[in-house]
Amino acid sequence: MAKQKGIIKLEGTIGDITFFKSTDGYLARENAPISAQRIATDPAFQRTRENNAEFANAGKAGKLLRKAIGTLLQNAKDGRVVSRLTQTMMKVVKADATSQRGFRNVVTGELGFLKNFDFNKNANLGSTVAIDYTTSIDRVNGILIVNLPNFIPVNKIVAPAGTTHFSIVTAGVELDFNNDTYVVETNATAVLPLNNQPINALALQNNVSEASTHPLMLVMGIQFYQQVNGTNYPLKNGAFNSLSVVAIDSN
Repeated sequence: MAKQKGIIKLEGTIGDITFFKSTDGYLARENAPISAQRIATDPAFQRTRENNAEFANAGKAGKLLRKAIGTLLQNAKDGRVVSRLTQTMMKVVKADATSQRGFRNVVTGELGFLKNFDFNKNANLGSTVAIDYTTSIDRVNGILIVNLPNFIPVNKIVAPAGTTHFSIVTAGVELDFNNDTYVVETNATAVLPLNNQPINALALQNNVSEASTHPLMLVMGIQFYQQVNGTNYPLKNGAFNSLSVVAIDSN
């Protein structure tokens, strides 16, 4: 252990040296790396191994969901969606009340924590779409539906400047977390004008496997466009698009 001298006192890590303040003043010490073999075998690191295993399970589950809705996610995500989703999946894992520590997982956890998860934190679906939509999941027939009542776009949609058109998108997802596979179907309304003309009621249906025993999720979002000379261009590369988990049946 070395004591820092000089006018400027350091705190933090530079290379292999950590600088810190203690009751004995400002000190510096060399970081002693812990080998992967020791972490994997030393009884003292049992809790670390358990935490790592559950974190890996959460990360794998989040990756599967992102992959399943990839066609929609590429147009509606923020730069930290991976870490945010993993953090939420960890809540799912930690809610597993049946498995031993280190073996807790999303399948026996509480997937309800994912309800209302926004894939783009900069465009919250609840703040963007004020339509009183309803959802339904028919596990027996493998049908997931978002029902949209009659609405006037300019009254129910908070759109960024420059928007002339929009589209409501959905995805029905069946997730087999144990085998790392999924079934997904996406749907979308036509590209609709953002004006004061009423839109008739719509039903966006997505089909997955009938009588599935795996968790089912319904995802909904909105994509914004600017129409120029009859062509619809995505607005700001999707920076304002919303996408959220709106219904879950974990079986």
